[in-house]
Amino acid sequence: MSENERSHAPKSSVPDVRPIGWHDVAASLRAGIGDFLKAPKYGLLFGAVYALGGLAILALLTWLNMPWMILLIGIGFPLVGPFVAAGLYEVSRKLAAGQGLTWRGVLFTVFSQRERQLGWMAFVVLFIFWIWVYQVRILIAVFLRNDTPSTLAGFAETVLTTPSGLMFFGAGTIVGAVLAMVLFSATVIAMPMLLDSEKDFVSAIIASFQTVFRSPVPMLGWGVIVTLSAILAMLPAFLGLIVVFPILGHATWHLYTRAVVRDWHV
Repeated sequence: MSENERSHAPKSSVPDVRPIGWHDVAASLRAGIGDFLKAPKYGLLFGAVYALGGLAILALLTWLNMPWMILLIGIGFPLVGPFVAAGLYEVSRKLAAGQGLTWRGVLFTVFSQRERQLGWMAFVVLFIFWIWVYQVRILIAVFLRNDTPSTLAGFAETVLTTPSGLMFFGAGTIVGAVLAMVLFSATVIAMPMLLDSEKDFVSAIIASFQTVFRSPVPMLGWGVIVTLSAILAMLPAFLGLIVVFPILGHATWHLYTRAVVRDWHV
């Protein structure tokens, strides 16, 4: 291995993390709004891509006549946001460093992640999301016996008004909450760290879990804020995500910089 290759090899040490308080959450959110206002065209682009992705999935599931998947994707869709937000992290990183922003520079950073550790994190996210989808199919088979209505309204009525539907809803909520917490804990700090450093994805995941375990109430509170904001933003045909998504992405970057001791920048 050459000297240049060694300098870019992923490093396995887990960085130190700081405790996070509600004041850090509030400050990060304010900083996220500030970054969006400083560079709105970048935020609007990535927000539009995220919103269009949601609309495309909705159209596909409608065409495939799979209404139960619409609710599933609607709940799980915000959970993959940290992976999609790599471009927003890069914008916030450059703004904090006082560096100029160019489309070429930001997009190059985003596309180059496929060759770095962030690509491995995609497998982690997709694996957990696949478990999310598969467990819902199992619960449908157990409680609804695969006798699901062919429309979204019919499916919602079955889930909310029948004994078997309510049992499915309760079990799905519990299992989904556990998987959502695991995915959030694994990615909330790991995603921006992998863009910011040469850390390997395992170290980044460990640091992300450590951050959540060290400050569980404010960190999980941040997760609730992100999820509820994203779900509400999806209600007007996903259009609210065009603004909400970049603000949350920028804010996540600032929360990461408050939580992690970035000794590689010293």
